[in-house]
Amino acid sequence: MSRRMLTVRPAHTFDDVATMVGPKRPDATVCFCLSHRLPAKVNRSMKETDRGDYVRSLCESAVPPGVLAYDGDEVVGWAAVAPRSDTTLARSTKVPHLDDLPVWSVWCLRVRPGHRGEGVTSALLAGAIDFARDNGAPILEGYPVDNDGRRVDLTMAFVGTRKMFEQAGFQYAGATSSVTDGFPRVIMRRRL
Repeated sequence: MSRRMLTVRPAHTFDDVATMVGPKRPDATVCFCLSHRLPAKVNRSMKETDRGDYVRSLCESAVPPGVLAYDGDEVVGWAAVAPRSDTTLARSTKVPHLDDLPVWSVWCLRVRPGHRGEGVTSALLAGAIDFARDNGAPILEGYPVDNDGRRVDLTMAFVGTRKMFEQAGFQYAGATSSVTDGFPRVIMRRRL
């Protein structure tokens, strides 16, 4: 598949967000990409369909919870994007603030099985950049692993890799004390 066939749009369609990051059961207490969007106590307290209802409200807001990549009408990718101040990253002791600028963060990249290696992640990062810029962000940050080309377990690959962010025009901005899948995570920035 050619990358030019992919389109990226703001995540206003709840069913497509649910396809990408929703649990198999609507009452499950996992994912929906809320671990950095809500304080842990609030996240854990959600029962039955609370998580889906919360994400549905985010999708219906003026600024949805991220972007979705499509191959034609089929959703094939997801990127969580929001102002860092609206996430738990705002209070993180492992991912430091580099300055007082109102940065936005992209912290989760997900490609649907069967579509990996097709340029979806590149399209998602380009879409996240446009989305953040269109919503007034001066800088977009990501917190990928610095894996030096070594394999990252697919269950932990949602944070992305330093190389993938560099290819999208991000630059290394600093270290973190966070580790994912045994690899250190770094702060990558792109001025908008």
